[in-house]
Amino acid sequence: MQRLTGKVAIVTGAASGIGKAAVELFRSEGATVVGADMRDGVDVHCDAGSENEVKQLVDDAVQTHGGLDIFFANAGISGGWATIAEQTAADWAEILRVNLIGPFLAIKHAAPHMKERGGSIICTASVAGLRSGAGGAAYSASKAGVINLVQTAVQQLSGSGIRVNAICPGLIETGMTRPMYDMARERGQEGRIGELNPLKRGGEPEEIARAALFLASDESSYVNGAALVVDGGLSSSHPTTRRFDLRML
Repeated sequence: MQRLTGKVAIVTGAASGIGKAAVELFRSEGATVVGADMRDGVDVHCDAGSENEVKQLVDDAVQTHGGLDIFFANAGISGGWATIAEQTAADWAEILRVNLIGPFLAIKHAAPHMKERGGSIICTASVAGLRSGAGGAAYSASKAGVINLVQTAVQQLSGSGIRVNAICPGLIETGMTRPMYDMARERGQEGRIGELNPLKRGGEPEEIARAALFLASDESSYVNGAALVVDGGLSSSHPTTRRFDLRML
């Protein structure tokens, strides 16, 4: 039996990478999936950080498909590797709007439609949210916020039957990380991608999608408020650091 038969799911950030892989996998497991993104090639255009658009996305999915069982709040932006001294408040506001307010909106607007049937809300965090060395400051802070948001949400949804969990990917080849991969390939250094984790390789979007499938399915029926790390072992020890010139302050 397919693991998501009869389920209705929304996936944001669905145009590429992890989101696209999740849409394909969820559908192969029997779910009716609404893929949303700002870019073309999806079912619905939606800005994941806009409350009006997220509410409309959820309302339309419920009206069209009769309910909602899964929301994979996956949309995100990186913000690059600029240091704290180099970033502006506007940079931070936009990164937090998409990466942290987006999952908040998913929880806020999906949960009321799930309370009668239970459901699973999955938020994409990152190993960068666990400790420093895996992302820029604003990105890392936003992903740390996602992990805490998930923990807070499960307490506020206590007794509802709605589970909320986060996935913390490591280095995965997606649209966000493609410039890094392309640069390594141009330099003939593709073999060094992912060398800092014990598996000595980068991850594939499908590997994160399979983690999302687990959290979306009844196989994870007792997993709630967790931050599931899928990073090849990278977060067992973040071995890198990035300093900025204190003279810039």
